[in-house]
Amino acid sequence: MPFMHLPRPVRVGIVGSLALAVVAVAALEPKLAQAQKADAASTPSSAAGGKDAGAIGYGPNPKLPAPEKSLIPTVNIAKATGWPAGVKPTPAAGLQVQAFATGLAHPRWLLVLPNGDVLVAETNAPPKPEDSKGIKGKVMKLVQKRAGAGVESPNRITLLRDADGDGVAETKHEFLKGLNSPFGLALVGNSLYVANTDAIVRFPYKAGQTSITEQPEKIVDLPGGPINHHWTKNIIASKDGSKLYATAGSNSNVAENGIEAEEGRAAIWEVDLKKKTKRLFATGLRNPNGLAWEPTSGALWTVVNERDELGNDLVPDYMTSVKDGAFYGWPYSYFGGHVDERVKPQRPDLVAKAVVPDYALGSHTASLGLAFAEGNNLPANFRSGVFIGQHGSWNRKPRSGYKVVYVPFAGGKPSGQPVDVLTGFLQDDDARGRPVGVVFDKKGALLVADDVGNAIWRVSGTTAPAASSASTSPKDRP
Repeated sequence: MPFMHLPRPVRVGIVGSLALAVVAVAALEPKLAQAQKADAASTPSSAAGGKDAGAIGYGPNPKLPAPEKSLIPTVNIAKATGWPAGVKPTPAAGLQVQAFATGLAHPRWLLVLPNGDVLVAETNAPPKPEDSKGIKGKVMKLVQKRAGAGVESPNRITLLRDADGDGVAETKHEFLKGLNSPFGLALVGNSLYVANTDAIVRFPYKAGQTSITEQPEKIVDLPGGPINHHWTKNIIASKDGSKLYATAGSNSNVAENGIEAEEGRAAIWEVDLKKKTKRLFATGLRNPNGLAWEPTSGALWTVVNERDELGNDLVPDYMTSVKDGAFYGWPYSYFGGHVDERVKPQRPDLVAKAVVPDYALGSHTASLGLAFAEGNNLPANFRSGVFIGQHGSWNRKPRSGYKVVYVPFAGGKPSGQPVDVLTGFLQDDDARGRPVGVVFDKKGALLVADDVGNAIWRVSGTTAPAASSASTSPKDRP
């Protein structure tokens, strides 16, 4: 890892600025909703990730404005409310949406098994005593509570089964329990791998079973610890099943906890399943989440959440192909040679070789889910590209994300602007839902995990007009 065992940088200004922010948020909490509604009323509805927001920070060559400095950071949290009865997200023209499953507990990530069963990681952050201390910890707790992420982790995997094939799961089973903030899931042969927040573990799996009671076998440790700032760990298997690739997000915004706290983080690991060993595959990726194999080139792609506190339009989250041994800039720079002057001492040697990501996805969109369109059953205009679940911003005006988007590909590379696939998660000051993981089911429909709506949405094609955002079907109620 190219930034291990380096001198400790001086602490950057985020802690002090967050201290001021938490005082302001605490003092103004009763009036926060009113103020945010007024802000939303003056903002075009397309600004939450549409054409207006896309003018800066989208595409293969994004516009990157100069960094902004402010005494108090932007805090613009959409209050998590859930979906009103009979209301669901709004699909793009030619698509329809229904609730595949409701009544879940903070569903984040998905895996479709060969028999069509769907595994859901119901999960949240583990206890992080060193990441929640002092003023900075208080402001983050306020943010998480208002955004719907303050709930205790269920620490389980749930199995959903749609036995009659009507696009709605009739049965729900507790498949695995007693895990440690699980996130990524991968099936290799008869082995199910689960990425806990601190380790990858393995369970035996038999097709059709509805629960696993065997004890886990640890494969390798992953970076955890008392800070564990970015706690989610995702995994994907290599095509031959001999390896896993695992994400590990940074322990900070821009190394303000010291570079030594970042050892093994902001990285993707390659795990040898037979030897139970791991090596760093790529580094400098602040918070990688979704992983997927691009079907034309066979390259590994990931989506990455970039750094904060440089303004509403910096730094864009991105998706990129991942090259073995490559360094992508964090914390010293972003999008190649754009130096982050908050980090001291700098590393010009690393900045000089920082790889520019392939495609920007908008600033603070919290792009998490990633699924290529291979084998889907959606209309033709959605069959050659990638789908991205954008969880949504908490620190941008106007807000961004809160939707599922599609980026067309040609020749193994992005070839156009993002297209909205599923919207309506954000309504004025309310976050009715927040999309996370995306995956295709056995019939080629897109499944979307919604951790605020506590639902899994199913998006399929239709020749009828696009579905209304106010359905009254009881099946569609979260």
